[in-house]
Amino acid sequence: MKMRFVVLAGALLLGGSVPAGFGQTAGKPLDLSGYVATFDDEFTTLDISAYGPGSAWIAHTPWNGDFGDAVFGNPGPGGPFSINDNGLAITARKDAAGKWQSGLICSVDHDGPKGRGFSQKYGYFEMSAILPSGPGTWPAFWLVGTDKTQSASEIDVIEYYGGFDRYFHTTEHVWVKGANQLLRTRMSEVPTGSLSAKFNTYGVLITPETTSFYLNRREFWSTPTPPEYRQPMYVLADLALGGGWPTKSLTSPQVMQVRYIKVFRKKAAP
Repeated sequence: MKMRFVVLAGALLLGGSVPAGFGQTAGKPLDLSGYVATFDDEFTTLDISAYGPGSAWIAHTPWNGDFGDAVFGNPGPGGPFSINDNGLAITARKDAAGKWQSGLICSVDHDGPKGRGFSQKYGYFEMSAILPSGPGTWPAFWLVGTDKTQSASEIDVIEYYGGFDRYFHTTEHVWVKGANQLLRTRMSEVPTGSLSAKFNTYGVLITPETTSFYLNRREFWSTPTPPEYRQPMYVLADLALGGGWPTKSLTSPQVMQVRYIKVFRKKAAP
């Protein structure tokens, strides 16, 4: 699913048209006073397995569709995952043969109704992270719907092309037979280098009526919620490489530092 947006993203960064808006990130603050946390991983321990079951995260997409110019590695010695004082470090590095390995985490271990792990219908989903800014880095925080019987739903809360450190992308997809039935996207401007200089939070609030996006808990975009998003969504975060941009000048290693991933629901919701 992720690779389908590469050509469009490249067009935007090279001065092409922007289908659903372009602007700076400023808006009303998020109010979570009526919400309660349902998922909270501050990464004090490494609870990741290759494919599950029984771990909070697996290290691959649950539909066996890894992507990008780096292999997503498994946890363990020499793997891409480690814990430090700031949470989870996902490290992309070259091996002795010059091939890149990096990491992805996903909150369910299998697509569809048999998948085990965390997913939630509606609510607020958030990641706090420092992103690498090397040319060819392609970190992301995103959600995918559990029901793929008729279509596949994807919300890219942030995709960051590290060679262009003044912008990030936010995209809504609904895929039907590999084609975009819905494609809404926004490219947002931020102070140069700010997403790599410090921790920032990236979030999306899904309600039956609206899907609203937040940077540091300030809304920067809101759209009508399509019917396909009215279902449980699971969580992914990754440090991919490429995304349509060359990695030949990228130095090894590159690190995406994730302080936490949290999910909230309304207190009155089941």
